[in-house]
Amino acid sequence: MNTQELLEILACPRCHGSLEALGDTGNPDGFLCPACAVVYPVRDGIPVMLVEEAVPRDQWTEGGRN
Repeated sequence: MNTQELLEILACPRCHGSLEALGDTGNPDGFLCPACAVVYPVRDGIPVMLVEEAVPRDQWTEGGRN
């Protein structure tokens, strides 16, 4: 499944809002929820869509990725 297809079906588990892909469009590093200001990481090619695993956007941009 490509990134655009994922963006069409995924939503933020906290606010149910739209997400934006971060990083390489073919293999994103994470999915940003602009409304919640958190990034859901992608690990081993799988988006981790758990509220507990979300990284605050400012921490993500400072290199605090999990």
